[in-house]
Amino acid sequence: HEVHSFSLSFGSRCYQLSKFLLFSLLWWITGSPFLSILLLLLIFYFLDRRYVGLFPSVTRPIKIARRQSKIKQELLLNPHHTSHKQELAGILMGKRQYAQALPYIQQVHEIIPDSPEVLYQLGLCHMKLGNVEEGERLILKALDANPMLRYGEPYLALGEVYSHRDAAKALHYLERIRDIHSSSVETYYHLGKLFLKLDRQPEAKAAFKEARQIYRSLPKYLRRQQRKWAWLSWFK
Repeated sequence: HEVHSFSLSFGSRCYQLSKFLLFSLLWWITGSPFLSILLLLLIFYFLDRRYVGLFPSVTRPIKIARRQSKIKQELLLNPHHTSHKQELAGILMGKRQYAQALPYIQQVHEIIPDSPEVLYQLGLCHMKLGNVEEGERLILKALDANPMLRYGEPYLALGEVYSHRDAAKALHYLERIRDIHSSSVETYYHLGKLFLKLDRQPEAKAAFKEARQIYRSLPKYLRRQQRKWAWLSWFK
């Protein structure tokens, strides 16, 4: 334990020293401490976006807005394009605009009523808009059709909603994620956060540990997209 503590302390000091040396070098080059701080922040941002992904992308909201505008224009020309309606509903749900997303996903559900993905999206909209029982029914129907749907995300959604209403039911849904052996680091990170919310410290610790273990077992080409959640789990 003492060796581990020393190594962490030594690593932290080296990291602080490297930042100081880099800042000093930038100050020497630019001649301005304010410009040096700005450049230092930009360097850390680009390194994070390249290797970790903790900071949000500054271009992603612009790309999403352009895509949303393009889909709406295409739907004016072809109002029966089902895949465009589903994609638009997904974009709106990503922005937490569930009331605007609901009509689009309802129209998609009328065309493909048995799709697990569509059932989940429709159920999530209902739950977020306060119609919890109908939302739960639709999400459970989606999970009956595909228990591995979105690597356990539907169980997280159910657990989050019921964490405010029925702790026992919330725990039941969260435990189902372990049963399906999800390989998503992000899922286990959010699982740990929900356990913390429910004041279940041992289960939260186990979930964050599982997130890191899953990350280490992933092939290299998948680690980049999951690295953010592994780091956040480590911080927790």
